[in-house]
Amino acid sequence: MSAFASALPGRSCPLHYRYGAAALADPHRDLHADTLYVVGGLYGNTCALDALDGLLAAERGPVCVLFNGDFHWFDIDPEQFGDVQRRVLAHEAIAGNVEAALADDDDEAGCGCAYPDDVPDEVVTRSNLIHARLSHTARHDPLWRGELAALDYWRAVRVGDARIGVVHGDARSLAGWSFDARALRDPARRAEHAAAFGSARCDLFASSHTCLPALALFDEGAVINNGAAGMASLHGRTHGIVTRIALCASPHATLYGSRIRGLHVDALPLHFDAQRWFALFDAQWPQGSPAQLNYRSRMLNGPAWTLTEATP
Repeated sequence: MSAFASALPGRSCPLHYRYGAAALADPHRDLHADTLYVVGGLYGNTCALDALDGLLAAERGPVCVLFNGDFHWFDIDPEQFGDVQRRVLAHEAIAGNVEAALADDDDEAGCGCAYPDDVPDEVVTRSNLIHARLSHTARHDPLWRGELAALDYWRAVRVGDARIGVVHGDARSLAGWSFDARALRDPARRAEHAAAFGSARCDLFASSHTCLPALALFDEGAVINNGAAGMASLHGRTHGIVTRIALCASPHATLYGSRIRGLHVDALPLHFDAQRWFALFDAQWPQGSPAQLNYRSRMLNGPAWTLTEATP
């Protein structure tokens, strides 16, 4: 029987999305960096890519940029899709549920988000419609899906003496929600989070997926979730957020951060040209479209999640 037979597509995810925290313990493919930017949830926002280029230009030394999934989503125009893919894959990248679902080309899984029960069915259904439209775009060039299929689901990066597990969802699954901002605050889940550091042999996890930013500190390490680089991530704001982990202090203003294992771990605002991005979005997703209904209000006003809630 299918793994999705009893669930609305988008509520669950394929079994091969699940890797387990112990998979991250393998050191053979570790990257090494003095400064690491983790960019999750770009969502096809080319204006956010432009803003990221501006942040990188101000860094004093080499930077490793790692896109940790969902870099596609709103970019259903083939030209924009191709531009996003080319610019992202010029850096390090892993798959999010969006890319994995495009590579699988399996509508049974829908968007592959594994939405929890508190997300309304109509939101999930519209996400599946967005995925179906994006999947049509991904077939425009026969190379695109092959490039997405080649992406790993996680990557570890050594910065100084610390090892960072970069994932899309959480330590166990590509579409896991245990690194959601609210889950990170749940005392009942502290043992689960604590165990992940030892199993993965990581001092820090960097994730995105759930679209709400947070930095959570544990005795064993820390988890930082950047929310989304290409979409408003805090109430009353239109900018995105990226994660910076480095041996040296940031040359940019930070939203919040901490010193962890000798590293500067910070959330940086990504101030893209919002008006230009809204125009690009509206041209692809007009009034009444699934993406407009799911996301346009958030893009203008941000989610119901504040900077105080995101801060450790």
